[in-house]
Amino acid sequence: MAQVEENGETNTKKFALPVDKEHKSTVFPLFSIAKPHMRAFHLSWIQFFACFISTFAAPPLLPIIRDNLNLTATDIGNAGIASVSGAVFARLAMGAACDMFGPRLASATLTLLTAPAVYLTAIADSASAFILVRFFTGFSLATFVSTQFWMSSMFSPPVVGSANGVSGGWGNLGGGATQLIMPLVYDLIRTIGAKKFTAWRIAFFIPALFQTLSAFAVMMLGQDTPDGNYQRLQRSGEKHKDKISKVTYHGIANYRGWITALCYGYCFGVELTVDNIIAQYFYDRFNVNLNTAGIIAASFGLANIFARPGGGVVSDLLAKRFGMRGRLWGWWFIQTVGGVLCVVLGMVSSLSASIAIMLVFSVFVQAACGLTFGVVPFISRRSLGVISGITGAGGNVGAAITQAIFFKGSHYTTELGITYMGIMIIACTLPIAFIYFPQWGGMFCGPKSGVTEVDYYMKEWNSDEQHEDLHQISLKFADTSSRSERTNKNVLQPDELPSQVNNNAPPTQA
Repeated sequence: MAQVEENGETNTKKFALPVDKEHKSTVFPLFSIAKPHMRAFHLSWIQFFACFISTFAAPPLLPIIRDNLNLTATDIGNAGIASVSGAVFARLAMGAACDMFGPRLASATLTLLTAPAVYLTAIADSASAFILVRFFTGFSLATFVSTQFWMSSMFSPPVVGSANGVSGGWGNLGGGATQLIMPLVYDLIRTIGAKKFTAWRIAFFIPALFQTLSAFAVMMLGQDTPDGNYQRLQRSGEKHKDKISKVTYHGIANYRGWITALCYGYCFGVELTVDNIIAQYFYDRFNVNLNTAGIIAASFGLANIFARPGGGVVSDLLAKRFGMRGRLWGWWFIQTVGGVLCVVLGMVSSLSASIAIMLVFSVFVQAACGLTFGVVPFISRRSLGVISGITGAGGNVGAAITQAIFFKGSHYTTELGITYMGIMIIACTLPIAFIYFPQWGGMFCGPKSGVTEVDYYMKEWNSDEQHEDLHQISLKFADTSSRSERTNKNVLQPDELPSQVNNNAPPTQA
């Protein structure tokens, strides 16, 4: 049982894990299912994993689908762009929805609304129909925003980078898993007796069902915050129901969110692009069979099992030693190396070398995604969902732009497009140098003298709102947890350390 002292009173609440003053877990025991913290973690990544499988179920079967629907190279390019374009708007909306209604309700609703598009893929009979179902299925990728928001609501700053990295990485793992799953499902259905052009259609019922079940699991088993769901907290007065106009304004007015969106467009956006093109690239360029191309392509996405989580862990480790400035430097370095490897990937011409470089490239580009969301939770407390949505949408915008420029039609060969994509990664990573927090500093400049975390986060609340005591959630974050981002030159004093509760009593049942 955790005992948390707030405002001079002891507030006793039961948690299976040690928590801080916001009741966020200060540890991240990966294989625990302790509720509410670790249960939210597992529900979030499984749901995102299911949505990723649905969105990228088509690419590993494209050689079959294109023959059935007579798809041209332009049709295939447009379908790839469509699959990541819809989520641009959905991710922006998801951010605001999480701020207003909570991540559980927002993500489960979207997952259920997009599941029918996956089922309808089975009856697509033309290029336009195929493009449409991929477009609407892609909306489900907005569950990434709710995943990151949920983790930031459940885990304390010293471990939030790890929680965001693992949840996002294991969800993205679906992009690799589907490269293995869909060809195997297709072959199994063929073995049972279905015809070639019927088998691929039946295969889509598997990801559609998985996505549907994951939504119900989140709805019935999840919890928005350590203290309960938004609806109950708002009814009881424990949580202020903010105005969407205020939340949106403070999100879009913070320039740091737009920089994270641009940079995320060239780590996660690149990952989405590669998920769409890599199986067909190896199938066409190196004349490997469908299953082999799927296995090679799967190895790119499967690196998410450790690469993106590793990025989150690296971000937290750098923050412990160097504060926020360490997170920024690490993010820039890892993503830039990923860009260099992408350039090299497009230039090699042997199968073995291409596979080797692709594997190393996958580790760096996915780790950069984890490092991105090691920074995002600190940009805004009031508009965390909007900032997460803007950043997440940036990933899809980057993917759509990259595919439209380099992988649509026959203007560039795929290998040349990959090389140019690497150059864009390097260039679009440079703006990280412009991210500056006055209380912590940036890559090249230290913090401003006398500026505190409270000064920074209270700017999002006007005097009337503060007078009405609506700013308490931001104040608590500023006055405790966020101080872990200070550099060694601005070390925390013992009496300033975030309050952490160690549960010495036997934990409650998870």
